[in-house]
Amino acid sequence: MTRPLPIHRVELVALLAMLMATVAFSIDSMLPALPQIGDELSPGNTNSAQLILSAFIVGMGAGTLVTGPLSDRFGRKPVILTGAALYIFGAALGYMAPSLELMVAARLIQGIGAAGPRVVALAIIRDFFSGREMARLMSFVMIIFTLFPALAPLLGSGIISVAGWRGIFAAFILFALVSSTWLTLRLPESLPREERRTFSFASILGAAREMAALPMVRLSVMVQTLIFSTLFTSISLIQPVFEEVFGMAESFPYWFFAIGIFCGTSSIINARFVMVYGMRAIVTVALTVSLGLTCLMLAVRLSGVAPETEFWFYLIWQTSVFYQMGLTIGNLNALAMEPLGHIAGTAASVIGAISTVFAGVVASIVAQTFDGTALPLYLAALIFTGCAYPLVMRMRRLERRRRTAS
Repeated sequence: MTRPLPIHRVELVALLAMLMATVAFSIDSMLPALPQIGDELSPGNTNSAQLILSAFIVGMGAGTLVTGPLSDRFGRKPVILTGAALYIFGAALGYMAPSLELMVAARLIQGIGAAGPRVVALAIIRDFFSGREMARLMSFVMIIFTLFPALAPLLGSGIISVAGWRGIFAAFILFALVSSTWLTLRLPESLPREERRTFSFASILGAAREMAALPMVRLSVMVQTLIFSTLFTSISLIQPVFEEVFGMAESFPYWFFAIGIFCGTSSIINARFVMVYGMRAIVTVALTVSLGLTCLMLAVRLSGVAPETEFWFYLIWQTSVFYQMGLTIGNLNALAMEPLGHIAGTAASVIGAISTVFAGVVASIVAQTFDGTALPLYLAALIFTGCAYPLVMRMRRLERRRRTAS
């Protein structure tokens, strides 16, 4: 721990988890609404509705690039609260949007605003913790972060049944108001004035060069980018896959909830074992399993089995995609951030921008290739996971060399 905690650790975990859950809530609660939004705002081109998800992700990635450096300059809380205000504006615009184009713009604004809570929450963790203890705290945050999104589609369905799909945007506003008020009242500023840095794009480029010069940081960012590409692609297509491939649109929120609740245990497992085996080892195991299941899923799809049989394999595979998030992202962030404490906010921004923008763009492209089957999804996942695996093996060799040298 680098400085004393001003509030109880449990409350800090809950607060940061809620801030980070802004992203998952903003994405997952929209999934049940996509068919209705597509029918109302983009009739005849249902694939275009996926842009509502992609726009948010890309906006979040773009906002990520500056929120960290701004938090290094002005402090953590002002940046989070400014982002929350922008997020609320975007949600209000989405509530009133009469066209898909305006809806996409609103979601882009929402994404930019959500970058504040997402990135700066990581910087706050780094302000108080480092090393495996930081990874352990991230795991506890991820437990709540994972469990809450499991409820999001059910919440979205409930809101739609009462207030229509536009009511979801009112829920976004309420969520942001609650988390912002909690932050304002309970958590003091975690970055002292004497430790703040001057904001400039030159400092961002300097931080990027410093990160690129560190092999472990570079590899961690690349692996995280590929994992996010798999995640965002599967999320973009999960609702149409359930509806058009398997004919299970009505039960989709319940399956999503079951998957999410189970996957919440991944962060518990990571918190339990990261102190024993280390961050990189757990990431390696998770990716090995993911690659094997992706190969199996593709083989099942190409074998021409009945949709009823394919569904159960798909359910296992999709669960593994979500499950590995609790075993990989927190650890990869910790690995990348470990030598970057002096530029924590800027580093978190660069990492988040690279991984999110790239993954969001790729997910958007893959989603537009949806042809009524899940084959494009499986092929994309195989490419992403297949590229990530050798990078993790390279991280393993670097870790061994560092141990030998020390």
